[in-house]
Amino acid sequence: MTKLILIRHGQTVWNHELRYQGQTDVALTEEGYRQARLMTNRLKTEKIDAIYASDLSRALETAKIVAEGWSVSVQSLPELREINFGVWEGLTYKEIAERYPDLVKVWFSNPSQVRIPNGEMFAELQDRAYGAIKSLLAKHPDQTILVASHGATIRMIICGILGMELDRAWQIRQDNTAVNIIDFYDGQGIIRVLNDIHHLGDDGSG
Repeated sequence: MTKLILIRHGQTVWNHELRYQGQTDVALTEEGYRQARLMTNRLKTEKIDAIYASDLSRALETAKIVAEGWSVSVQSLPELREINFGVWEGLTYKEIAERYPDLVKVWFSNPSQVRIPNGEMFAELQDRAYGAIKSLLAKHPDQTILVASHGATIRMIICGILGMELDRAWQIRQDNTAVNIIDFYDGQGIIRVLNDIHHLGDDGSG
C-alpha cells in the first residue's frame, strides 16, 4: 500500500482578500504560517518518506514547514502548480462577475468547458497534475508521500482518482491547510480523509 497525503497551502494575502491567485506567486500570511504549523502537529504520527510541492511559494513554504518535523527535503514540481487563471488572476469574484458575466455562469455550472482568456482548462490541469501524482506513486511504492498543492489542482487530482466528471469539481471543498489522505492498492485509490481541517479548531481558524 502506498499512502498519499495531499495538502493545500496555508492562507495567503489574496485568499484573505478573496482574489483569484492561479499561478501568481502570492506569499503566505502570518496566519498561513500558523496554519501550517498546526497542520504539522496534526501529521506528527505519520511516517513520511518523501515530500513534494508546487514550486509556487505558498505551497513550497507550507511543505517546508511540514518537513521540519521529518528528516526529509522538499522537492518542487511545477506540474503541481495551481490552474492558470489567465486574465482573472488578481481579481476578486465581484470584479470577475462584472467583467465576464457570461463566462462566470458557465464556470460554476460546467467549468470543464471554460477556458479563461490566457488561462488553462480543467482537463489540461488534470493531465499535468494527476500525471505527476501517478509518476510519484510509481516512484515510491509502499511508502508515504506528502504533496503540497492548491485548491483547484487538488480537486482535479481527486476527480482523477475517483473517475469523476470534472464538472463536479466544485462539490469537493478544499480549505487552507486541508489534509486529504488516499491509500493506493495496486494503483486504485481509496480516499480515507477528505478536507480535514480539525487542526484549525471548530471554527476553522485555529
